Amino acid sequence: MKLVRKDIEKDNAGQVTLVPEEPEDMWHTYNLVQVGDSLRASTIRKVQTESSTGSVGSNRVRTTLTLCVEAIDFDSQACQLRVKGTNIQENEYVKMGAYHTIELEPNRQFTLAKKQWDSVVLERIEQACDPAWSADVAAVVMQEGLAHICLVTPSMTLTRAKVEVNIPRKRKGNCSQHDRALERFYEQVVQGIQRHINFDVVKCILVASPGFVREQFCDYMFQQAVKTDNKVLLENRSKFLQVKQSYPRVIKNG
Repeated sequence: MKLVRKDIEKDNAGQVTLVPEEPEDMWHTYNLVQVGDSLRASTIRKVQTESSTGSVGSNRVRTTLTLCVEAIDFDSQACQLRVKGTNIQENEYVKMGAYHTIELEPNRQFTLAKKQWDSVVLERIEQACDPAWSADVAAVVMQEGLAHICLVTPSMTLTRAKVEVNIPRKRKGNCSQHDRALERFYEQVVQGIQRHINFDVVKCILVASPGFVREQFCDYMFQQAVKTDNKVLLENRSKFLQVKQSYPRVIKNG
């Protein structure tokens, strides 16, 4: 779902302009539109015409109408939403108060106005417009001291976090500084994973690195999860898949 414009006042009245982009967005739209709302969108209207000779005919014209919503019907097979209501704005083809049905479908912009937007509806819009909610694959691309946490959607790869910690070199006979820095790095990556990956949506988390970084990191993460009884990580352990990568790269957003 694409959010084109959002105008919500302090009293929670206002309107949003949206463009459904995926079939699932039509389900979100169905749950957004309620009886009593105002819906504005492009539509087709059959209008009568009279020629100079007095003969009457009819034409189908495209126009933009604003309806006060009275009924909503969702066709999941056709992925189409039919919204019936009365016209509430002046229009050259449709009288005020006349009934009409607007058909909403993917890639057709509409504006929805409500006298009162509640937090649940606004949260649904936020989720529908956030690509992260459709990302069922995540990736942690890392090397020692540097990691990128990404979400992979059907259309793009999103970098949600970058973790960078300076790791001192190991010194002969003294590795304590190196080990402490490495542990701090691993801990920050774990925090990033928990903050940016929705385990209810994501089905697979790829952990990619050169050498043995990914193995050492995963060992650390799950050892700490056992110590702290981190149920989220432990219950989703099977979703983590280690991948060897010689040259870590992160695809730019888009």
